[in-house]
Amino acid sequence: MHTVDAAGLSVGDGHPPRVMGVLNVSEESPYDPSVFADHDAAAAYVEDELVGEGADIVDVGLESANKRFDVLSAQQELDRLDTAVETLHATSGSAVWSIETRYAEVAAAALDRGFDMVNDIAGFADPEMPAVCRDYDVAVAKMASPPDLTRPGAVEETPWAERRSPEWAAEADYVDQVYEALQQNGLTDKTIVDPAFGGWSEAKTIGQDRETFRRLREFRGLGCPILVSINRKNFLRSLTGRSTEAALPVSLAATSMAVERGAHIVRTHDVAETVDAVAVGDAFAPDRHRGTDAVDVAELDVTTAGEVARHAERLGVDADPAAAVGRVFELRGHDETTRDRLADAAAATDCRFSVSGDRAAAGVGTSDAGADPDGAWAGLLYGTEAALARLAERSDVPAPLGAPHTDSTGVQR
Repeated sequence: MHTVDAAGLSVGDGHPPRVMGVLNVSEESPYDPSVFADHDAAAAYVEDELVGEGADIVDVGLESANKRFDVLSAQQELDRLDTAVETLHATSGSAVWSIETRYAEVAAAALDRGFDMVNDIAGFADPEMPAVCRDYDVAVAKMASPPDLTRPGAVEETPWAERRSPEWAAEADYVDQVYEALQQNGLTDKTIVDPAFGGWSEAKTIGQDRETFRRLREFRGLGCPILVSINRKNFLRSLTGRSTEAALPVSLAATSMAVERGAHIVRTHDVAETVDAVAVGDAFAPDRHRGTDAVDVAELDVTTAGEVARHAERLGVDADPAAAVGRVFELRGHDETTRDRLADAAAATDCRFSVSGDRAAAGVGTSDAGADPDGAWAGLLYGTEAALARLAERSDVPAPLGAPHTDSTGVQR
């Protein structure tokens, strides 16, 4: 995971997670508290409720990305840029200013006039965007999108059979599509990836957003910092039946989880509360060993074979992802013959089976109906996913161990 320098703000592993506050100068934007047409009022909002409450980055939207509205042209966005620039120059402080646009022309104009980074919601659909960001040497957030300037975030509308292959398109799930969309049209050295949470198209489902969130660590395989925009999104508030106005608690819970899973920037309309949620997630995120001697060492935050596979693909190495991560099971029983068969099967498949015959450890008391106090045992069965898969293929182990491990979509991992 490399660090991105966003106008002096370090983004990546080993640095504090950053909070991106939202300012809209788009009259059609649906979240009224963040929408301004007057630069003085906008500047006061930035200083008091964004930077003043802890935002590291101010992201300025020139148009609403809501799919119900017509897409503005580059010239229409440029016509709104004056308010954004006047707001920037009317504020003080050291916040990084980001321009949200899909057009390279607008990005260049904003960078010329004082902006520090770009937030491209169309995922480099404008082929000139990567070159502009490289020429200005700025950080750029790239949201997963099809190669269509008018359809930001609508990943599933990408003609995958043409861009990859019919075979790939037939096998890929939604998270695979998001991952591949982020790689389309390349990555700059200062790219921050955004998995595109939210209802960007009619075909997008709540379940797809939830699965993307569950598998957020996989996007670390791209080697870039991760931005998440999950504030008050439907895939969260629908879990508790909350309206948008009442959805702050679920947003904050998910924010802490996102940071623990590797997010480096959280984009939000609720800065003060999000700053606290980010601090909680960061405090309990796993420590990742890093060091430099004869070689650079960076411990990867992986919990599944799928996450390992992403890193192997990025590095171009031939690895067995299932051999790189392990799982642990607690087993209890009374049948000594089954216990002994398990021990033999574990030894034959490179699994480990540690067993105790102690009745208290097994949780068996003399009053337990139907229990055989003389044969009670408890144990730990553990090993790599590859070893456990070999164990599951055997006919001499109990049925629960013979079932392959699947994720929530039914895909074997």
